[in-house]
Amino acid sequence: MKRLIQKLSQFHICLTPEQQRQFQLYYELLSATNQKMNLTAITGWNDTVDKHFVDSLSIAPVKDMTVPMRVLDLGTGAGFPGIPLKIVFPQLTIVLLDSLNKRVRFLRDVIDALHLAGIEALHGRAEDFAKMPGYREQFDLCVSRAVANLSTLSEYCLPFVKPGGQFVAYKSEKASEELAGAGKAISILGGRLASSREFLLPDTDLMRTLLIIDKKKPTPGNYPRKAGLPSREPIH
Repeated sequence: MKRLIQKLSQFHICLTPEQQRQFQLYYELLSATNQKMNLTAITGWNDTVDKHFVDSLSIAPVKDMTVPMRVLDLGTGAGFPGIPLKIVFPQLTIVLLDSLNKRVRFLRDVIDALHLAGIEALHGRAEDFAKMPGYREQFDLCVSRAVANLSTLSEYCLPFVKPGGQFVAYKSEKASEELAGAGKAISILGGRLASSREFLLPDTDLMRTLLIIDKKKPTPGNYPRKAGLPSREPIH
C-alpha cells in the first residue's frame, strides 16, 4: 500500500484508511477472478498499482475531479479508470459500460464488495447506448482507456457527452500521429481538442498521453454509425 500512497501523493491525492482498504480488496478480487477468466494481462501488486490504479488517476492533475459530475467509462474492461476514480472521488456518479457480460458481472461484484454507491455497470455496445435518450449527451465527462484509434474512440464517446462537457482519452504512448488523423472525426462529432498532455507515470519510464476534447456542439444524429462501422471504417 505504501507504493500506491506514495505515487498518488504526487497527484496530491491522499487516501483515507477506507480508500486504502477498498484498493486492497479490489486488487484481491481482480487477482482471484483473473485466474478464472482473462480480465487483465497485468498481474502483481506493483504492476497493478502503476499501470492500472495510478494510470487511472492520472487525470487528476489535469482536470478537477472533486466536483460532482456524471461520468461514463466506456469500454471499462476490469473497471479502469472508473472504479479507481469512484474510490478516490466518491461524489462522482459513474456508469461503467462494457460489451462483455462476464466482465460486467465481475464489476458488479466489485461494486458490491467495496460498498460503492452512485456507480453502475452496464452490459452493451456504445453504438446502442448512445442512441438512448437516458444516455445520449447526458454525461459531463466520458473517459476511456479502450484500445482503439482516436477517430473510432471519438465516434463511440462524443455522442454521450453533453455540450460543454469533455471526453478524455487515455493513451499509453505519444499520440500526436493518432491525433492528426482524428481531427476531422472530432470536428464532425461536435468536439474540439482542448489539450494533449504527455507525461511519465510517477517513478517509471512509462509514457502516457491524455487527450482532452471539449464537446462544443451536439453530435449529429447519425452518429455513432451502426455496430462495427466505427472500428472498420473510421471517419477520415
